[in-house]
Amino acid sequence: MLPCERPERRQSSLARTESGATLTQADGPGRSLIAVKLPDSVPSSAVPARSRPAFTLIELLVVVSIVAILAGLLLPALSRARAHAVGLVCTTNLRQMQQALLLYAHDNQDRLVNNFDGGRPYRRPSVNLELNWVNNVLNWELDSGNTNLSFLSRSPLGSYVGRSADLFLCPSDHVLSSIQRQSGWSRRVRSISLNAMVGDAGANVTNGSNIWNPRYRQYLRLSEVGAPTSIFSFLDEHPDSIGDGYFLNALDEPSWIHLPASYHAGSGNLAFIDGHVETHSWRSKSTRRSARPDAGPLPFSVPIDGRVDYAWLAERTSERR
Repeated sequence: MLPCERPERRQSSLARTESGATLTQADGPGRSLIAVKLPDSVPSSAVPARSRPAFTLIELLVVVSIVAILAGLLLPALSRARAHAVGLVCTTNLRQMQQALLLYAHDNQDRLVNNFDGGRPYRRPSVNLELNWVNNVLNWELDSGNTNLSFLSRSPLGSYVGRSADLFLCPSDHVLSSIQRQSGWSRRVRSISLNAMVGDAGANVTNGSNIWNPRYRQYLRLSEVGAPTSIFSFLDEHPDSIGDGYFLNALDEPSWIHLPASYHAGSGNLAFIDGHVETHSWRSKSTRRSARPDAGPLPFSVPIDGRVDYAWLAERTSERR
């Protein structure tokens, strides 16, 4: 019996030449050698075109369209969020001003702060505006009262608000006249006014009554306000109306002497005697006048569609005597 022959192991070797790689393989004794020359690199042209990443024009247009749609959906939401944030800053400022009003009354035997009629066209020459809660009169000229912050050092409420000028402003109010912008101004110093029926109105008060509203209460003391949740104190005033800090309307006559502002998407912010703040949406276009210089003649009779706005504010201005 012949002995079993042991199969020879297959051997392989790999050798590299200067021009590239050469593979030499032997399948066993007596087998022929196979030499394969491998290139150093595979040219890019050898890769099928389908495997290279690329956008077609249609795909690119689809992507651009999707981005545009998303932007259209997000930008209004972002704008509303920003407007809401600005409105919150405004309400916070008014709330702090109302707290200052209360603190002043507590420190002054219940008396409310001086609230003089010092603006045009109702200027009272005998009134010392240095004793008023604010002593500036705003206009569209280059008068220093529009930008001078010295009123903070004199205001009876100044020490209760840390002499912070920002509290007297609505952050949405950047309204200026053309000559004020040309002079490099960024804004005026005040956006708010105080209800004319709240505080000591000086020469406008006769026998305890306001000469403009003799049938209504003039609140000289905090304790005289019978419904503190329903009587407003500070509010944003229209920039073309603001003048002094004395927000006045004749309550039995449907005529806007001073006009509330509507900086917040057609709404205005008001602080009330009890300390809360409300954002009220004005219904009439005549009330929501554009926030710009010379937006319309004042005073003006309230049109029929604006009576609801006028009545709402009048009910929250004072109580009948």
